[in-house]
Amino acid sequence: MSAHCHDGCCSSTPPSADPRYRRILWIALVVNAAMFLVELGAGVRSGSASLLADAIDFLGDAANYGVSLWVLSMALAWRARAALLKGASMLAFGVFVIGRVAWGAWQGVPPEPFTMGSVGLLALAANLGVAVLLYAWREGDANMRGVWLCTRNDALGNLAVMAAALGVFGTGAAWPDLAVAAVMAGLAISGGASVVRQARGELALDRAVHS
Repeated sequence: MSAHCHDGCCSSTPPSADPRYRRILWIALVVNAAMFLVELGAGVRSGSASLLADAIDFLGDAANYGVSLWVLSMALAWRARAALLKGASMLAFGVFVIGRVAWGAWQGVPPEPFTMGSVGLLALAANLGVAVLLYAWREGDANMRGVWLCTRNDALGNLAVMAAALGVFGTGAAWPDLAVAAVMAGLAISGGASVVRQARGELALDRAVHS
């Protein structure tokens, strides 16, 4: 996304003054923390790399929502710094998943598809609910955009996990699970880079305004 001014995102006044946005972030934090625990257990039991990757993503998102709540009423510079942290965590998640895919390819053991599919469906419902709540704020500053991108990527990842479950069930092989995990890594890296670019632009603009 361009770092040029649009929809008030270049102002030093927080664009998210609406208390509804704060309530939505709290809901998102609770949902993501709960789904982290569910997917972590399911990923370990099923041996699914994509479920474990999604569980770690849920944990990172819960932490990101907490950071967003902390900086919500702060100036643009602080919100942009928080967005840099979000973008960096998304990039780190992508690198971690690439490593997990390489390890899974070396092991070659297929996961249990029924657990993958059922938990993936539950996670999709959770993320779609949060995405609907956040939709109105998707074009805000870098911090708000980072929140939206995390939720969007999660929903896409859940669909991919369910597709991987069908692939594992049909082939009896591990490669569908590993392929989906690799796609999730790509989404995280792409989204993280987008947030970092916008946050750096907002920091540069803030420095120019106050210089």
